[in-house]
Amino acid sequence: GYFLGTEFTRAVIDRALEQTTERERFALCPSRDISGHGTHVTGIAAGNGRASQGRYRGVAYESPLLIVKLGTPGERSFPRTTELMQAVDYCIRKAQEYGMPIVINLSFGNNYGSHSGNSLLESYLDDMANYWRTSIVAGSGNEGASAVHASGTLRENITKDVEIAVSSYEPSLNLQIWKNYSDEIAVSLIHPNGTRVGPVRQILGPQRFRLGNTDILLYYGEPSPYSPYQEIYFDLLPVNEYIDSGVWAIQLVPQRIAAGNYDMWLPAGGVLNEGTGFLMPSEETTLTIPSTAARVITVGAYDGYFDRAAAFSGRGYTRETNQVKPDLVAPGRRIMACAPGAGNPYAMKSGTSMSTPVISGAAALALEKDPMLTNVDIKMMLRDSADDLGLSRNQQGWGKFNCKKFLAL
Repeated sequence: GYFLGTEFTRAVIDRALEQTTERERFALCPSRDISGHGTHVTGIAAGNGRASQGRYRGVAYESPLLIVKLGTPGERSFPRTTELMQAVDYCIRKAQEYGMPIVINLSFGNNYGSHSGNSLLESYLDDMANYWRTSIVAGSGNEGASAVHASGTLRENITKDVEIAVSSYEPSLNLQIWKNYSDEIAVSLIHPNGTRVGPVRQILGPQRFRLGNTDILLYYGEPSPYSPYQEIYFDLLPVNEYIDSGVWAIQLVPQRIAAGNYDMWLPAGGVLNEGTGFLMPSEETTLTIPSTAARVITVGAYDGYFDRAAAFSGRGYTRETNQVKPDLVAPGRRIMACAPGAGNPYAMKSGTSMSTPVISGAAALALEKDPMLTNVDIKMMLRDSADDLGLSRNQQGWGKFNCKKFLAL
């Protein structure tokens, strides 16, 4: 049909669950959650709590579930944009087929993009949030304290050095610099031993060079229909096994400056070794993509044990477009929910991946009361019922989730 992959119906899954051994279950339904992430997230949104006599049940514990597994990404990679778009399309088509509203929970994200909310994926999610009776909820990511973002402003004739610590045994590293198209910037790269290449200007086209035992690819982005901002992209690859460790410097050499502001990102999601990151990082604009999409309900995390901010929670505002993100924060530290495999059926995890399904479950409860609520209705209800934590808007949005107030609206 219109999607790639295998569909397991409720009847097949129920029949598999009735089997007595893991082998018999897998024979009927050959798909399993190896990482445990999806199971934990689902348990928070809608787990029935049966294995804990109801103690650790999810928010909307009687809600039916539609689980979509996004391809088979490698250990250090993310599902492709197209796979996510296909998954969202599939979910909405199924919801239409069943004549039911749907809440789509996106407990993942990455750093690749301008963080302005106008890439192909973000534009698609914004459109889909207006389609059928669909609410899309995404986590703001866990990069608030991880040194993967740096920003600043360039002025004519003043060169700027941005330093990056690279720890030992780093197999590769990529870096994006995002700037205004009207600014002309040449870049140099300085190796920890002091050798350098550049300044390289856009007019020279894509470049490949070697510093020490590291190969470097440099690319200037072209205008695209989905982004009015320009990317300069570095890829550091090992000549042997690992790239050279130490303090690298990216030198920005202004040629012609109209706006001057720039942002840099390293990969998100804990793929970098501890100790790799910008020496002067910025906690602002550390949202992962697609939580930067305007119509998506973006959820940050707070610590419900101590009623305070979670340092890891990704922060806004969005780059250039300055949208308030996250929309709100929900409990995301030490959350107990389902865990697959033998042994303890529950596990404790932290992250905005855990705060997001709290809001997805709450949205499902609101839709149970009024199935005609739109994504915008639910977003505004969440904002109106949130309690102020006294934090900046780009850290907490409209405040922390208050379920009682939300469901009373």
